[in-house]
Amino acid sequence: MKRLFLAAAAALFALSCAGAGAAGIKPGLVYDLGGKFDKSFNEGVYNGAVKFRADTGIDFRELEIQTDSQRVQALRNFARRGHDPILAVGFQYASSMDKVASEFPGTRFAIIDTVIDRPNVQSIVFKEHEGSFIVGVLAAMAAGSDRIGFVGGMDVPLIRRFACGYVQGARHAKPAIEVFQNMTGSTGAAWNDPVKGAELARSQFDRGAEVVYHAAGATGLGVLQAAADAGRLGIGVDSNQNHLHPGNVLTSMLKRVDVAAYDVFDSARRGVWKPGVRVFGLKEDGVGWSLDEYNEALVTPAMKAAADEAARRIIAGDIEVHDYVTGGECPVK
Repeated sequence: MKRLFLAAAAALFALSCAGAGAAGIKPGLVYDLGGKFDKSFNEGVYNGAVKFRADTGIDFRELEIQTDSQRVQALRNFARRGHDPILAVGFQYASSMDKVASEFPGTRFAIIDTVIDRPNVQSIVFKEHEGSFIVGVLAAMAAGSDRIGFVGGMDVPLIRRFACGYVQGARHAKPAIEVFQNMTGSTGAAWNDPVKGAELARSQFDRGAEVVYHAAGATGLGVLQAAADAGRLGIGVDSNQNHLHPGNVLTSMLKRVDVAAYDVFDSARRGVWKPGVRVFGLKEDGVGWSLDEYNEALVTPAMKAAADEAARRIIAGDIEVHDYVTGGECPVK
């Protein structure tokens, strides 16, 4: 019965919004902890929203929260002021959005990195393990010591998904390679601690790692700085971070949250916004890796060929990358 009710409610909601979305929208954007200029996850979303504004002339209202307790208030205030659609950045908004979306059934909401089962919510998730597999291949091939590392932000299944894909990719390229792993913490503060990120990276470099990949938001800026200081290689995440330390950032695992943010607003503008789950992986060009003037000297033709071949085989289904979130414990360590 619940499925039938949700389907009917979604259909009615879509009909009610079909004309209104094209007539005019008032986008709202609420960032996760770490802030919009984290050079990574939040900033990718911000860039997508800025591009939407530049292309359409439609401005958006944004808010950077300072504490977890502000999540419900931020979403509720935006809804009360008529913002629609409202995009929340990050899985930590899950319970807050579920609550507020039920209070404002006529408002369109979207959330990145988790699924909310509401007829007025669009849930956007990514196959980070697929993109992480590719940069794992590159890391293993770039490392001469057969030791590489990973620094995660908040220790949650989503970040374990990054780590697991990375290890699988590295072992695909070099079966005997050793991968050090550390998480920064267990609270939201783990996304915004570059000092701790640098400490964790340095400890891995001291143990012989030649490449360290981070999935840690602003904390990862410390990881990349530590790599540059040590004359080693870091791998960025979410946004293209190659330019931050040219010559010391091997590549960046791209998570196209900019594209997702743009599409949330633009689909509402065009009157074609729909609730439900959207999944972005390698096949959808939702994840990938960066190659530009800042890192092209670090990526050999053989490395690029191996990365491209791994991506082709993942898309074709010849390589199945384990998903920690849905499949549980990573099969490799």
